[in-house]
This record gives sequence, C-alpha cells and structure tokens, in this order.
Amino acid sequence: MQQIFVNESPVNDRFEIFGDDMHHLARVVRIKKAEILRVSTLEGNNYLCQVENITDDSLIIKINQEVPSTELSNKIYLFQAVPKGDKMETIIEKCVELGVYEIIPVEMKNCIVKLDDKKKKSKLTRFQTIAETAAKQSKRSIIPQVHEFMTFKEAYNYAITLDKVLLPYESKNGMAATYELLDSIEKGDSIGVFIGPEGGFDSSEIEMVKDSCSIISLGRRILRTETAAICTLSMLMLKCEE
Repeated sequence: MQQIFVNESPVNDRFEIFGDDMHHLARVVRIKKAEILRVSTLEGNNYLCQVENITDDSLIIKINQEVPSTELSNKIYLFQAVPKGDKMETIIEKCVELGVYEIIPVEMKNCIVKLDDKKKKSKLTRFQTIAETAAKQSKRSIIPQVHEFMTFKEAYNYAITLDKVLLPYESKNGMAATYELLDSIEKGDSIGVFIGPEGGFDSSEIEMVKDSCSIISLGRRILRTETAAICTLSMLMLKCEE
C-alpha cells in the first residue's frame, strides 16, 4: 500500500493529488482505479483512500475510512553528532522508521567531518528527502523534520526546553540510570537524545550538560555512532509505543 502526505483538507471526502506524488503514483507505481492508499494530512488525520479517477495531471482519491495515527505517544528529538561518510543518511532512515520526531545534526568538537555552509544546505535537502521517503515506507503520520545544523551549545539550549534529555556515554558504568530514566518517562513527555561522534564526546561537552540531562549507559560494549542512535531510538520506541 502506498503512503502520501497532503497539505490540504479533503473536499467532499476527496483529495486531488498533483505534482511529484501524482507522477510517482500514476507513472512510476502505475496505480490503478479502485486501488487503496494511505493519506496523512498536516492536521494529523489519516485515511485509507480509494483511487477514483486518473487524469493526465491529477489523481482523484476518495476517503473510505479514517485510521489511527502511527505516531509514538512522545516526541523524540535526536541530537546527532555529524558522522563521516553516508552514516547520517542511515541514521535518518532508520530513526524515522523507529518514530523520531525531529533530527538535529550537531557539530561537536570531535566530529571528523567539517562542512561549509554550501555543503550543509545541500546535505539538509538530501537529508529531508530521505526522511520523507522513510516516513512513506514506514507509514508514518508525519514527515519528521531534519533541523538546520547546530553547534553543541545551540543544541544544548534547544534541548533543555524539553521534558527529558538523555545522553548515552561510554564512560558511564552500569545500567541503573538507564532503567531509571526509562521508568520516569510519562506519556506526552518530549525527549531529547544526544549521540556523540566517532571521536566521542569532549569532556567540555559533558561538563556543559551533566546537570541538565540524564547520562546513561547502553551496555558494556562501545557502539558506533550510528548503532548508538538506532539502539537508543529502539529502546525509546518500545517505551513510548502505545
């Protein structure tokens, strides 16, 4: 079943689809009349719709029924240190599938990659496309936003407005703090997650956040940055899934 996101509310229980979505459905997927697809709106409504008519430049679909949201009960913000290569693309894809609400690329002291403004802009466009594709594939009810790049201090100032902030750290011993943090999460809490770079968090970064966030362990093994992000989101998904 195909998934699309629309900006408009239905008119007479129908949506008219134009542009890239129409081209993809009609020309690439070659959707047929009477086929069913899932539609999510900006208002947060979700529908199963049936293709009613296909023209040269639009697709008319009729609502069959409203269906529940697929979103978690909590909004999770991933503050991800910018990794090398295409690791960020993997992190975005998998964390969108797992339910992340927003992803914030963070330039930390030990990040290997240093990008200029032009490359950042190009990367953000690519990242947002990946988020949209992953949202469609996983039948999300929203397309998570990939935020503009932030410095660590900017990310910290953004994160402390959230209800809970956690930071997996390789120097943290024992899982007690992790279990305690998970037990403390309540439905509706906004949650920030800081994931460090390949070189690890700088001591000054830990010093900055230590009084405002929960420093936790993900176990006795050292995880790659992309593994740590996926592991943490998986853990939170199980806690926040209704």
